[in-house]
Amino acid sequence: MSVRLPRTFPLPTVSVEDAVMNQFRLVECVARHFEGSQLFEADAGVVPGLGRPRTTARVEAVLADYFGAPAAALVQGAGTGAIRAALGAVIGAGDRLLVHRAPVYRTTGVTLRGLRVEAVEVDFADRAALDRALSSGRFRWAFVQHTRQRLADSHDPGAVLASCRAAGVQTIVDDNYAVFRVPACGVELGADASCFSLFKLHGPEGVGAVVGARDVVERVHDDNYSGGGQVQGHQALDALRALTHVPVMWAVQSRTGTEVAERLAAGEVPGVAEVRIANVQDRCVLLRLDRPVAQAVPGVASRYGAAPYPVGANSRYEIAPLVYRMSSSALEDAPELADWTVRVNPMRAGADLVIDILRRALRDLDAAGTAPGVPGCGKGG
Repeated sequence: MSVRLPRTFPLPTVSVEDAVMNQFRLVECVARHFEGSQLFEADAGVVPGLGRPRTTARVEAVLADYFGAPAAALVQGAGTGAIRAALGAVIGAGDRLLVHRAPVYRTTGVTLRGLRVEAVEVDFADRAALDRALSSGRFRWAFVQHTRQRLADSHDPGAVLASCRAAGVQTIVDDNYAVFRVPACGVELGADASCFSLFKLHGPEGVGAVVGARDVVERVHDDNYSGGGQVQGHQALDALRALTHVPVMWAVQSRTGTEVAERLAAGEVPGVAEVRIANVQDRCVLLRLDRPVAQAVPGVASRYGAAPYPVGANSRYEIAPLVYRMSSSALEDAPELADWTVRVNPMRAGADLVIDILRRALRDLDAAGTAPGVPGCGKGG
């Protein structure tokens, strides 16, 4: 059997101790922008002079304060809406946009097609090629996805942003799956704007954020002039309340994922041949199995309590361990892994439950001899 997982280069994570301090710092920012009773009140509508609810504007001020940015905008459409709003505010049809040479996240691809930009690919891990592109004078803007697009991606997003900044190329960063997970998001690393979903941070459905330079954010607000496009005050407060527990929650999840990977690599679950921690898209544990039954595993694991598919990939709905296929963009880059590899995210569970679910699911498939619903998946390699 020749299928193997490539070496991965996981992004750094935040320790539980540092996450506690981040939580405290976030609440300090809340106290600077809200009087006590305002945390129990929410308005709605297009307030004259603001163009959005006062409560929404206060939450935006908290986010800008926390991330050390001049401004922030809450938008509808979650992470995709945030990326679409930021890119739409700064580039137009026919403009060139520098992007990493890798499969793009599907909804981002839809955005690029809709804006009719010319996306020019350069391998961000090839420093010489990146420098040539940046010095060519062809680009005003670059788009950087913080988490990995390919399993083997190894470039440092901070170094890429620094190179862009030195060359005078402005940057929009897709910080979905990175905010609060890594020590510093795009705007904290010098990007002009970070875009991310608050739904993925336990906020309400459909709410996203653009945090960054004042001119970018003001253009986002100007474009979003319709009352129906606003994030209403109650949505903004709901998102803010959720954020206060996210730093610690994600730090615990990252620590648990590392424990799961170590225990699987040590052989606790028969049938697991290879293990990697990877940021595809969320930080997760990838398991290469010893036979091609991966497509059957989610359904069997769900009998023992696992979630067989994501809702928002770390949304408020997801508490059970996720046992699922690899992401579409990762499979586009490495389709040969589809039958062999399973993605696992502990979510709110401990390592013991994750290990137990995987052991029972693989035991059931081994007892059956053939993966249900997957033709040709016998015990051979």
